[in-house]
Amino acid sequence: MRVGIPRSLLYYKYLPFWKTFLVQLGLDVETSPLTNKQILSRGVEVAENELCVPVKAFYGHCMALRDRGVDAIFVPRVVSVEERAYTCPKFLGLPDMIGAVAGDLELPPLLSPRLNQREKPREFKHQLIEFARERFGLGRAAAVAALENARLAQKHYQQGLLSGRKPLDLLPTSRFNVPRRRPPRSQRRRIGLLGHPYNIYDGYLTQNLIARLEEMGAELVLPEMTDHRLLMQAATDVPKQLYWSYEKEIMGAVNIWTEKKMVDGIVYVLAFACGPDSLIQVLIEHRAREHRVPLMSITIDEHSGEAGLVTRIEAFTDMLMRQGRKKRTAA
Repeated sequence: MRVGIPRSLLYYKYLPFWKTFLVQLGLDVETSPLTNKQILSRGVEVAENELCVPVKAFYGHCMALRDRGVDAIFVPRVVSVEERAYTCPKFLGLPDMIGAVAGDLELPPLLSPRLNQREKPREFKHQLIEFARERFGLGRAAAVAALENARLAQKHYQQGLLSGRKPLDLLPTSRFNVPRRRPPRSQRRRIGLLGHPYNIYDGYLTQNLIARLEEMGAELVLPEMTDHRLLMQAATDVPKQLYWSYEKEIMGAVNIWTEKKMVDGIVYVLAFACGPDSLIQVLIEHRAREHRVPLMSITIDEHSGEAGLVTRIEAFTDMLMRQGRKKRTAA
């Protein structure tokens, strides 16, 4: 049985876990291609207008997997990944949204394990074990072994991120493009690239933002380079507990970067029509002003143009370079 994993949304966060788990269940796993014009256009045609662009792209990736002849598509229902918090509503309802158009689009069946540990820590283990036993007939010992191997694969991936590597360096064929040139290290500035993985690592949606920043002299700092527990601890420095786990990671990163003066500037990438991101944007901007760290927000959607993006990041990086030269002259 061939199972397809869409190269979108939580792909950039959990692919090693999902792929290893499914392979251990005896399945052949295939991922969709990098996002391109056709994939995004097809997704925009069938998705609701109110959805953010990463979700629209997800529809297109499902259709790309259908064209490749997979027997099923993996679309988990990720409700909660920690106690007393939720993921974004789009992850809660993703199997329903895709399922609603599956018949018209002639998509293969969906594999949608429910992952919810809002009430009990580590509850997802039992949910995945039951999924493996009920859906594929594995014994409990085999299901536990599959889960443990998946956990180890994810741990190895996270260790690579903590060492300073990017998801684009560690996930198979995930980089849209590579920097053609980079200034000498002495002329670079540390820029924190803030946002959800499915926003900042999808090179097509962001007009190859990572490579462009690196070409302009950015030494990138990413949220994934900090231990998850530290991000969660740092996210508590807000007036009220955040409801969304992945927004907590973003807030934790910006709090650590500004408190420890780890970056010279921050680029925050958010998707148009993303409610949780628009709410924490105010907190992020306040934090940056408080610590006098330059911040530029980039909002992406299916209409984002290359020229405007390049002009903005050129102006932002030039400003940071001038600040760096002034500091070196003053010293």
